[in-house]
Formats: sequence, structure tokens, C-alpha cells
Amino acid sequence: MSKGVASRRLAADALQRIENEGAYANIALGAMLAKSELDQRDRAFVTELVYGTTRMRRALDWVVDRFLAEPERTDDVARRWLRLGAYQLVFMDMPPHAAVSATIDAAPRKISGFLNAILRKVSSSLPIAWPSEEIRLSQPDWIVATLKNDLGDAVALDALAAMNERAQVHRRDDGYIQDDGSHYVVDIVAAKPGERILDLCAAPGGKATGMAQAGAFVVAADSRASRVNLIEQNRQNLQLQNSLSPMVSDGCAVPLRPSSFDKVLVDAPCSGLGSLRRRPDARWRIAAESVSSLATLQKDLLANAVTLVRPGGELFYSVCTLTKAETIDVALWAQENLGVKVVDFEHPAFTPAAIGRLCLPAETDGMYLVRFVRQNFDND
Repeated sequence: MSKGVASRRLAADALQRIENEGAYANIALGAMLAKSELDQRDRAFVTELVYGTTRMRRALDWVVDRFLAEPERTDDVARRWLRLGAYQLVFMDMPPHAAVSATIDAAPRKISGFLNAILRKVSSSLPIAWPSEEIRLSQPDWIVATLKNDLGDAVALDALAAMNERAQVHRRDDGYIQDDGSHYVVDIVAAKPGERILDLCAAPGGKATGMAQAGAFVVAADSRASRVNLIEQNRQNLQLQNSLSPMVSDGCAVPLRPSSFDKVLVDAPCSGLGSLRRRPDARWRIAAESVSSLATLQKDLLANAVTLVRPGGELFYSVCTLTKAETIDVALWAQENLGVKVVDFEHPAFTPAAIGRLCLPAETDGMYLVRFVRQNFDND
């Protein structure tokens, strides 16, 4: 079996797990690649195929449906191979003959004639004239509408386009790999030797280990034991046993002494609409109604977190999303209800928002961060 056939078949198998079994792309594909005999170059090719085809699913379906007599009757297997072939043609700029023939060689024999006919029609239709921004960007309508409303049309469309590009990663001096946006949060928290810091939603531990490396003592909490195990693994790998303490705890009811931390970071669960490039299947999993329920959870987390900050200490709120409901609105609520005062910060990647600062997707994930100082004792 040629490497091209093996790579495409592995990609198709991964897509089957993602689309039909509900597997998460990053988890399923990582495990499958680890068991494969593909070299690094072919693994990168499979990753591009799987992540790209998953991201661009809506756009790809529109591309191929133009040439199907009854699109709704196309079975899952044929649909999967049509998407894979169309992705290579439309988004990878592969020579049409190579993309079509290699895809047909890898696909089940029973659909080879059908696949050949449709993919050749796709190749002859390039370049694509997209019917809408939603289809061009391969996004659910509600995500495009929400971000246009919250950020303005041009900024929203640029952000969504950026998140269809390949993800970049940063390797810290200690070897830990994380997105630059997460690294920026660590820089802005500016942990110092001797400080006690709580990372309230810490798994897998990138920010917590970064703050511990700076010399602070960090308590890294998360609600699920399996995720705290990831923090523990990173603590061991980075030899931070004396400066990082993982714990399993509900972030809304942490059993720690009030006013006992110099700084608390709430890197809260969110809709993730700033990190769609690293989570290619997320756009298809998130429901519009989740945004409001997540905003409620974020407020609950902050209400608990502020009680753990010493008077004059700092509370940081960050999310990897761009919705106003989860960023500015949550920060305004905290300022009005939690006895905290906003203290601005400077960072080249972040631009001022109505309150706090926003990092728009470019080379990094999109993120929001606001820095508070605790003013009173009303919440103890």
C-alpha cells in the first residue's frame, strides 16, 4: 500500500470517528497517528486533511452538492470521501489529477466511478464563487451573526478567516508546548517569587506551570480528576513538585481559606469561539444557547474566586472566546457586583475593549483578559 493511500484511508477513518461516533478530532487523531507507521511528513498531511476537512465541512458540502442529483441521499461513506477529495482540490491547491486519482485509489472500490465523476466536476469549477460568507468560512450562521454583532462585520469576518488557518504553537524554554495566547496570559499575570497564586480552572496546566516556573507557589485546581491528572503529569515532567500543587475542586466552591492568595486566575470554561482553529470540530458542537449558560457559570466562578484574593490582590479573568456575553458583559458584572476595580495592562497582542482587553485571532488564538484588584471584604 502506498503512503498516499495509507494516509488518506487513515484520514477517512478518523473522520468517521469524528462525524459518526462523536470523537474529538485532536484526541481521536492523535491516538490513531501514534499507532500508525506513517513518517512525520505523512502524519502532518493526515492532520491537515482531517482538521481541514472537519473545519470546512459546510463549505465542502456546498461545493460537491452542486453536482449531486440528490445530495440528501448520499450515504456517509461517499460523503466522507467527497469531502476529502474536495478539500485537497479547493483548499490544498493540489494538482487536480493527483488529488482526484490519489483519492480514488484510497476510497472503497464501489464508489470509485461516482467519486471520479463528481471530483472532476469540482476540479473544473475552480476557483469557487461562494454564495455567502457563512459558507465561505464554513461556519454555522449563528456564530457569524453573533460575532458580527459583537465585533463589527469586518473584524468578525477577519477573525473567522484567521481561525480557518493552521494553528501555530509556541515551545517555551522548558519545552512545554502551548498557544502563544496562553503564554501571553502568563506574561500578564506576571507571577513573582514568593507569591501565592490560584489557577481556578487549570487543566491541562500550561498557565499554572508557566506561573510556577516564574517562582510563585501555584495551586492548580480543576473540577475533574482526569484533567487534574494531566496537571500532575506536567508537574512531574517539568519538575515543579515544590512549586505547583494540583487539586480536584469545583471552581464555584473551592475549599480554601478566604483571602489567602495574592493572585487568582480564572481561565474560565467558555464557548471557545476564539480557538476554533485548534478545535476543528468545535464549531459543529457548540449551540447558540450555550453562550448564555456559560456566561452564568463564568460569573459564578468569579464570585467564588474573588473571596480567595487578599485585599489589594489581583483577580484575572480570561476566556478563549470573542462573544460580548462572555467577555465584556461578564467583566462589567464583576466590576458592579464583586467589589473589584479594573486595572489596565499593556501588551502588544491585546487591544482595549470597553472593559479589559481583547486579543484577536491572527497568529494566536482569540482571547479576552481583564485584570481586577480586590477592593473590599463584602464577599467573604
